[in-house]
Amino acid sequence: RSLNIEFIDWQHADIHFLLFLKRAIHSLLRNFAKCIKIDYLCRKKEGRMFSAFNWQQMTSAFIVLFAVIDIIGSIPIIINLKEKGKDVNALKATLISFGLLIGFFYAGDMMLKLFHVDIESFAVAGAFVIFLMSLEMILDIEIFKNQGPIKEATLVPLVFPLLAGAGAFTTLLSLRAEYASVNIIIALVLNMIWVYFVVSMTGRVERFLGKGGIYIIRKFFGIILLAISVRLFMANISLLLESFHQ
Repeated sequence: RSLNIEFIDWQHADIHFLLFLKRAIHSLLRNFAKCIKIDYLCRKKEGRMFSAFNWQQMTSAFIVLFAVIDIIGSIPIIINLKEKGKDVNALKATLISFGLLIGFFYAGDMMLKLFHVDIESFAVAGAFVIFLMSLEMILDIEIFKNQGPIKEATLVPLVFPLLAGAGAFTTLLSLRAEYASVNIIIALVLNMIWVYFVVSMTGRVERFLGKGGIYIIRKFFGIILLAISVRLFMANISLLLESFHQ
């Protein structure tokens, strides 16, 4: 069933790009609704709709996504964009980011199969991306550079690459190698709620935490990401080696 996304204000960005993006999101949401319906019917038939729910997995996935998305660390960037007169729409950024992430979460596996890449190999590659992101946070260096052509602040750089960037995409599929889908989706929804809260109240959050608090949180989650990337690499590289030996 087609979903209506006409309420999103597109007037501040390039019309051709936005029409393409609108059609792409429309298609993703339509396919996502079909996937949800099929998944629901299959799970209902088997009588295990939420049997895979696990508090530990959900909490772990939430922490990983929280660290990767790193909206707290992006507060100075958002404030800088607002000071330059750039329009930052919290609802628009959250909805588009969620649509892109959930669409990739379901369609990404099919894309991997199209290129004959298994989830374990992708998880190992994702571990390297998460490792590099952790180095950015710990060492205060820039590895992933934003050189996109679009100047509208809500889409670029807020939605991509800050919220729905390569790190978030690879992390979602990497988590699928270890956790049940329902736990990852709940963790993603909770993170998107947190993102909306932070983006809509950027100034208050910065005043509450202070620049020192934001700096410490960024360093702390950088170390957490580093440990996660090592664990993710070791867990999946062993599975790859076992498959090669068989």
